[in-house]
Amino acid sequence: MMKMLSTSRAVALLFALSALGASAQIVIGQSADLSGPVAASVKETIMGSQLVIDQVNAQGGINGEQVEVIRLDDGLDAKRSVENTRILIEDKKVLALLLNRGTPNTLAVIPLLDKYGVALVGPSTGAMALHKPVQKNIFNVRSTYQREAEKAVQHLHTTGIQRIAVVQADDSFGKDAMEGASKGFEKAGITPAVLALADRSKPDYSAIVPQLVKANAQAVLWIGSGTAVTEGVKALRAAGSAAQIITLSNNAASGFIKELGSASAGVIVTQVLPYERSFGHPLIKEALALAKAKGQTELSPALLEGFVATKVMVEALRRTGPKPTRARLIATLNSFQYDLGGNIDVSYSPTDHTGIDYVDLSIVSEGRFKR
Repeated sequence: MMKMLSTSRAVALLFALSALGASAQIVIGQSADLSGPVAASVKETIMGSQLVIDQVNAQGGINGEQVEVIRLDDGLDAKRSVENTRILIEDKKVLALLLNRGTPNTLAVIPLLDKYGVALVGPSTGAMALHKPVQKNIFNVRSTYQREAEKAVQHLHTTGIQRIAVVQADDSFGKDAMEGASKGFEKAGITPAVLALADRSKPDYSAIVPQLVKANAQAVLWIGSGTAVTEGVKALRAAGSAAQIITLSNNAASGFIKELGSASAGVIVTQVLPYERSFGHPLIKEALALAKAKGQTELSPALLEGFVATKVMVEALRRTGPKPTRARLIATLNSFQYDLGGNIDVSYSPTDHTGIDYVDLSIVSEGRFKR
């Protein structure tokens, strides 16, 4: 398992980052879940992001300017995301936003981004609504949930599985990913054995699990986040089902495996970045070297997502030049091409803000994601 920061150390880190504000000349903002259902994943993403920020500041900053990231907790509540974003933009005067988490949360802050002309780089969500039509101030780094969900269904079908159930979060994220799953079902010529809607934060599995068991589902595509998924999988196992579980990259975190415990074995998780144990890959090699210098012995997909998104932000700021403004940063991003190594490229234009278009599958074995 990945070596994680303790809660006390994580809190101390956040205070240390705030203290940097007195000397920082480039201030970035982030609103994400630091205490709610996906906090474990978010903290790993932050760890990856901070590896880049710490390295940049240790080397003298970006064009001689130190960088601070102000992080506010929204508990995965979209209303709190909006208020946090308002505070970051209006009160904290952040230059840009980075790695905001959640589909409803990100969609809810678009009016503020557009009002103030602030870029959000690498939102930690794969919602198609952030890709098409192009959101002028959102620059995605990862692929879409629709591509992941479609690939998940196709994979299950190619292995001979016919009775595939779906548990879908009853929110914009769930509906978005389900569109991709529906394409997969259509191509396979089958329909879901069960399609169960689940509350985003507090699903009632006493009603959902019996449906899955009664249908004798061979596999379950679980479209949800964090504890809302782990609790459901454990409830399904307790009911005696051995169905194959497959879920999306928003759960690609060591914390997700830890929360599942023994129920994690064999769970398939889609991935949107190269395998974190491909030690010959230049991106993985770089991230692992920085992580080991901080006492972290392994990477996770969530950590890698934070690392990559922050590298994109840093490179865009570097190209923007000294004393960057919000408008100049957006102009830089709109004509941006960045080779991260190992055939992983990020590119944007005024008509395409997708970034990396990459989807793969992993399986949990011995407490790790393996491919």
